[in-house]
Amino acid sequence: MKNGSTNKDAASRTTRRGLFVLGGQLVVAGVLGWRMRQLQIQQSDEFLLLAEENRINIRLIPPARGLMFDRNGKPVAENKQNYRIVMIREQARDPEAILRKLANIVPLSEQRIARVLKDVSQRPGFVPVSVIDHLTWEQISQVSANAPVLPGILPEVGLSRHYPQRSDFAHVVGYVGPVSDYDLANTDDTDPLLQIPRFQIGKSGIEKQMEKDLRGSAGTSRIEINSLGRVMRELSRVDGVEGADVQLTVDMDLQNYTNRRLFGESAAVSVIDTKTGDVMALASSPSFDPNSFVLGISGSEYNQLNTNEYRPLYNKAVSGAYPPGSTFKMVVALAALEAGELDPSETFWCPGHLQLGRRRFHCWRRGGHGHVNLHDSLKFSCDVFYYETARRVGIDRITEMARKLGIGVRHDLPMPAISEGLTPTRAWKQAIHDEQWLVGDTFNSGIGQGFVLASPLQLGVMAARIASGKVIVPRLVRSIDSKPVSLAEPEDLGISQSSLNLVRQGMYAVSNERRGTANRTRIVAEGMKMAGKTGTSQVRQITAAERAAGVTRNKDLPWNRRDHALFVAFAPYDNPRYAISVVVEHGGGGSTAAAPIARDVMLQALYGGTPPLSAYPKDQHQLIEEQREAMPKPGEEMRIVTQSDRA
Repeated sequence: MKNGSTNKDAASRTTRRGLFVLGGQLVVAGVLGWRMRQLQIQQSDEFLLLAEENRINIRLIPPARGLMFDRNGKPVAENKQNYRIVMIREQARDPEAILRKLANIVPLSEQRIARVLKDVSQRPGFVPVSVIDHLTWEQISQVSANAPVLPGILPEVGLSRHYPQRSDFAHVVGYVGPVSDYDLANTDDTDPLLQIPRFQIGKSGIEKQMEKDLRGSAGTSRIEINSLGRVMRELSRVDGVEGADVQLTVDMDLQNYTNRRLFGESAAVSVIDTKTGDVMALASSPSFDPNSFVLGISGSEYNQLNTNEYRPLYNKAVSGAYPPGSTFKMVVALAALEAGELDPSETFWCPGHLQLGRRRFHCWRRGGHGHVNLHDSLKFSCDVFYYETARRVGIDRITEMARKLGIGVRHDLPMPAISEGLTPTRAWKQAIHDEQWLVGDTFNSGIGQGFVLASPLQLGVMAARIASGKVIVPRLVRSIDSKPVSLAEPEDLGISQSSLNLVRQGMYAVSNERRGTANRTRIVAEGMKMAGKTGTSQVRQITAAERAAGVTRNKDLPWNRRDHALFVAFAPYDNPRYAISVVVEHGGGGSTAAAPIARDVMLQALYGGTPPLSAYPKDQHQLIEEQREAMPKPGEEMRIVTQSDRA
């Protein structure tokens, strides 16, 4: 009996356990079934999408960069076919060994090999990495012929920037280069194109300032890849949008002539259309070949550019800020005339200096100019006249007039580092130097020295506004993708015609009357006569002892201690068409260094090409012919001159 009872209890326990196990299995099976139903039915679309994303890869297609042209449609920035080689690490197996084999076919330096190895180590194995650009067709053919022993090496054809005018437009157009970590760290641009290795972006000039217009937008390519990430086939392609083409206001032929005329000088020129504000030429000398940066400039070449005392990488035309010297005297004269502080017929006595307390302010002519009125003050560039005139009108009204004429104003051109110049006031000196404004400061400002600074572009705008009586606004871009940039009718300058005419007549006398400071560089062609103003600005302090012994001549001083030479002008006088400014760094006198350049460039602009010798005074014809023969020829690349060359 006892054994039978025990067997019954054991069977009962076994049955209960089986039921528990079965129940657990049913629960697990139910959960699995519910989950499978959820995955297969309710979330099927989501997982299908994930599977597709693992199988399909989307790659960016860089767009063609927009082109740039001069005002007549001649190319100044274009795209050329670029034969290049890329490496895919997973196919190469031993990247360093493959690169050294490749170096027997194409020029690969140790530095470049090291850079490529670094790049491939930092990117997924299936991502192509640029090895070398700008190969010839023969080199690419040799690489293709050796493809079996160069696994992972792929020849490609892309586009690369090219500047056909080389140094002529280097400071205006600028250049492009590969996007760097520095670029990415200093931009809020989220365009995925910037993540493409060695994608080229604007680094200077218009290339930089109009980067988004010129860049365009990326296209996309949908490619099928396997589990290892290898490309199997392209499924679809959507081409991107090419960058916008940009037409400039600059005239290529005039720009080329201006650069050739400046050869050997550290100088800048601006030429502005007095009707529209179009910048016809904007040259900074010496210049450089921007193609060197696109191709990858060597360290030694860059150091030569960067250490040259003439600063070829610096855009003097818009970034340079110079004491305007006597070219500022029109500002002072107009301020005094408009304020009623100057009678045009009134004369001042110039004995060669003006005494202020124990300090003597000198005129450039040691013996003085005698009795001088407004007309003669400009013609002879009398400093004493402008010391006294500036004292009457005061620095604040002088600065107000300067800004009205475009000095002390940052002009809105698509270029980096545009100088605002400096037009001081009493409040400015107190805020910046914590000092009161002195009468001596006003005297210095009256002749364009002291704190006053202006760029060649600003001086060109000043000349254009005096010539036209309008608020001429400089313009560098004529159209974007064939759509003209709007050109508003210039507003009236707000200066009386009588005041403007008086100053214009004085400028005419500078160039066309006997004893005018620029009479030797006049234009004699009928209907093309030029009105101008010379300027010479000191870069050193002349001591009393030196004046007593005789001021050292510029040519006897080291180059970097000589005066700057300046000249501003407009022509034709009766119907102004162009305004010009010239600054020759450490050139000496404005009449001898800057005015001849201005006349030659102005004639080139007026004639639309080489002017006849009859446009020059007869006694200068032989000199002009010799000068033309000595100039670099059109299209000839100009080497950068140094002071040792000139010595």
